[in-house]
Amino acid sequence: MAEAGTAGVLTVDLAAIAANWTTLRDRHAALGGGAVGAAVKADAYGLGAAEVVPALAAAGCRHFFVAHAVEGAAVRAALGPGPLVAVLNGFHPGADGGAGLTPVLNTPGDIAAWAGTGAAVLLHLDTGMARLGLSPAEIEALAADPAPLTGLDLLYVMTHLACADEPDHPMNAAQAARFAAARARLPAAPSSFANSAGLFLGPAFASDLARPGCALYGLNPTPGRPNPMRPVVRLEVPVLQVREIPAGTPVGYGATWTAARPSRIATVAAGYADGYLRALSGHALARHAGQDIPLVGRVSMDLITFDVTDHPLITPGSMLELIGDAQTADDVAARAGTIGYEVLTSLGARYARRYRRAA
Repeated sequence: MAEAGTAGVLTVDLAAIAANWTTLRDRHAALGGGAVGAAVKADAYGLGAAEVVPALAAAGCRHFFVAHAVEGAAVRAALGPGPLVAVLNGFHPGADGGAGLTPVLNTPGDIAAWAGTGAAVLLHLDTGMARLGLSPAEIEALAADPAPLTGLDLLYVMTHLACADEPDHPMNAAQAARFAAARARLPAAPSSFANSAGLFLGPAFASDLARPGCALYGLNPTPGRPNPMRPVVRLEVPVLQVREIPAGTPVGYGATWTAARPSRIATVAAGYADGYLRALSGHALARHAGQDIPLVGRVSMDLITFDVTDHPLITPGSMLELIGDAQTADDVAARAGTIGYEVLTSLGARYARRYRRAA
C-alpha cells in the first residue's frame, strides 16, 4: 500500500551498484586494463551520490568523476580524504573551495591557469567528439611545445568515445588510433579511455583507468544484446483514485484518449514534475501483480492515468510499478523515444527513497 504523503517510492539497490562495478572491474582486467573508476555526476545519475559513492568506495572504487566542482565537493564530503575526485568540466585554482578535487584540463587556457602550481591534473584530448578537450590543432601545438605541462602532476591523459554503444561504428577504431597517436607525441602519462559501452569493445579500448557510468546503475551498455548488468532501480507509485466512466468519456488534457467501453481509470501520483516524461503519454505501461497496465491520456505535471478495467484488484492505495526488473529504465526510455540516462537523471525529489544495502 502507499506511503502517506508521498508521490511514490524509489528503491535503489546499492548492493547491485557495487556488484556492477565489480563486474566492470573484472571485465577491464580481463581485457588487460587497469583501474576502474565511476562516473557519479548528476548526483550519481539521479540516484543519490551521498549513498551511492560510499557503496562504490566500499567495493574498492578509488576514482570518481563528476561534471562540476560543486558536485565534486559533495562527493568529497561523502568519501572523505583519499580517493580521486576529478571534475570533467574543469575548474580554476581555488574554485573547489578546498575540497581536494582534481581538475580535467580541456583547453590551453585551463593548462595556463594551472601551470606552475604543481597540481595533479588530467589532460583531456578530443579525438572525435568535437566537444570538450584539446582540439587536434591544440594537441599539435602542445606536442611541439609541451613546456606548459612542466611542473604539473599529469595523472592521466584521457579521451571520450562518441559511438561506443555502436560496436561496428568506424568512429571507435578511428578514435583509438587518434588517441594512441596523440599520446605518443605528448609527455608520457597513464591513459583513461573506455566508458561503460567502451568496456565491451575489446582489448584495444582497455587503458590504465576506465570511467563507466550508466552500466553501474543498471542501464544496458550493450544495446541490442542482453544486459550484462544487475538491475538497480525500482519505482512504485500510489493509486489515488479509481473512477468508473462510461464508454465515450475522454480522459486527461487534450482529450487524446477516449474510453471505447465502460472503463475503470486509476489516477496515480506521478507526472513529469517527478521525471515521468511527458513523451510517455499514450505509450507507457505500469506493472501490477505481474501484469501490464496501459497508461491512457497525457502525462500531466503531478498525475497520470491508467486503464485498470481488467484489473479489479487495483484500488486506491495500490502501488503500481513504473520501473523494475520486468520494465527497466531502458524499456521506459524506449517507449518515450529517449535513453535510459534521461529517465534516471530526471527522477524527481518527491519520491521517498529507499536504499537497499548488502545483507
